Amino acid sequence: MSRPVDYSLYLVTDRSLALGRGLVDIVAAAVQGGVTVVQIREKGAGTREFLALAQALKALLDPSGIPLIVNDRLDLALACQAAGVHLGQEDLPCDLARRLLGPERVLGVSVSTPEEARQAEAAGADYLGVSPIFVTPTKQDTPAATGLAGLRLIRAVTALPLVAIGGLSATNAAEVMAAGADGIAVVSALMAAADPRKAAAELRGAIARSARRP
Repeated sequence: MSRPVDYSLYLVTDRSLALGRGLVDIVAAAVQGGVTVVQIREKGAGTREFLALAQALKALLDPSGIPLIVNDRLDLALACQAAGVHLGQEDLPCDLARRLLGPERVLGVSVSTPEEARQAEAAGADYLGVSPIFVTPTKQDTPAATGLAGLRLIRAVTALPLVAIGGLSATNAAEVMAAGADGIAVVSALMAAADPRKAAAELRGAIARSARRP
């Protein structure tokens, strides 16, 4: 990577939760509230629509230096010159993705066990998405909840940044950070929020409180 990434508040998009609002508008408000990374994850979008959305988000985020990460689609990450790509366990192999991305772009990998974490780190991942921490209705294709205990086990085997996801909110963000996460990723907590800016600010406040704990 060309520069360190602040993973503390990581927004994953999902227009199905947007309540009829525009994706760019929601992301803009969330960024004003303190989001530090945005991942575009729009499973229902065709290739050209996805590319157009990614380009619009990149144009929004670039002036503030906030990285845009593309979910799954390495080809589209390269096409829109995104900061990087995030892969699941059934996606393109991590070592191949690293070769295609080159050393400058960010490569994230979803893991749920210490062994998956070790493998991803060895294959060139820059950060790990640990999921799901708690049960969540947002994604139905995930393994059993990792829980805080599982997060601690993964923390013990890798020095890579860990981004926790799955059922997270301002009420549990602090305990997740205390268990070893470097950041929290949210979908519905921001995409479905009546006021995404305020919701993001509340999440950042919870993260900051965890950092002040002894």
